[in-house]
Amino acid sequence: MRKLVDNTKTTGVAVAVASAFCFGGSGPFAKPLITAGLTPLHVAWLRLAGGAVLMLPFALRHARVLRRAPKLLVGYGLFPIAGVQVCYFAAIATVPVGVALLIEFLGPVLVLGWIRFVRRAPVTPTAAVGVVLAVVGLVFVVELWSGLGFDPVGLAFALGAALCETAYFLLSDSGADVHPMGLTSYGLLLGAAVVTVVARPWEMDWSLLVGGVEMAGHQIPALVAVDWIVVLSTVLAYLSGIVAVRLLSPQVAGAVAFLEPVIATVLSWALLGEGLGPWQLLGGALILIGAYVAQRAAPSTAPSAELSGV
Repeated sequence: MRKLVDNTKTTGVAVAVASAFCFGGSGPFAKPLITAGLTPLHVAWLRLAGGAVLMLPFALRHARVLRRAPKLLVGYGLFPIAGVQVCYFAAIATVPVGVALLIEFLGPVLVLGWIRFVRRAPVTPTAAVGVVLAVVGLVFVVELWSGLGFDPVGLAFALGAALCETAYFLLSDSGADVHPMGLTSYGLLLGAAVVTVVARPWEMDWSLLVGGVEMAGHQIPALVAVDWIVVLSTVLAYLSGIVAVRLLSPQVAGAVAFLEPVIATVLSWALLGEGLGPWQLLGGALILIGAYVAQRAAPSTAPSAELSGV
């Protein structure tokens, strides 16, 4: 039994790291599209709409989930998918990107508060220490002290993104009887519908998608970047994230998710030529240590044994 738990935990950590990699690649591959002329909201719409189209066959296959868990699907589509996208991009319009990112990644910390004070369930000290280390590391990664321009509206949107991030971990855990394919497909369909209203894609310059974008000093087809953010940074990212939460726990998977800004920073350096400063290297090390410490914590609840539900 002990060996089975250890194997499940090891698998969960590997899947959580894979999810962080997929999510972390969204920025480095989205930025060239934005530089080429697309707005951030249009890139977000391409990401969600493309993912929804790819997952449509699985939505049809898992149609029964519409009757069994409609509230879960609505919540997942509105908050973890549409909410994070809209709130984050609205925040960076008036708040420095680093500050908005730090606030958004307070989500895993809020998860601990929810579990402890709302669910009234115990939180392992190891998981708490790991999250604290990761938060400190994130402060260094984004170099929070380099510029604080707190616009009240932007700050409110950034906090909204953090709350939606919290919902991502909690809803992924609570829907244990819903297959990840069903949850992801209907979440993306609803999220894409919501972001369509906000992004107004009919105003997008579609000709940009048939051109090229610059990455790592070379011109690559814009559609390659679009494919990356749709397939890896959306579909695979959300699927692997749901599985990771169920194999571990919301707080442990949330701590491992702090690897995302580290991965994003490394990929930005490799693909976009954005250098790494000494503080960012130190912060990256702290995030790695925090994620490792947190994943060593035993899950507060037993991992979901059933991943083949509706």
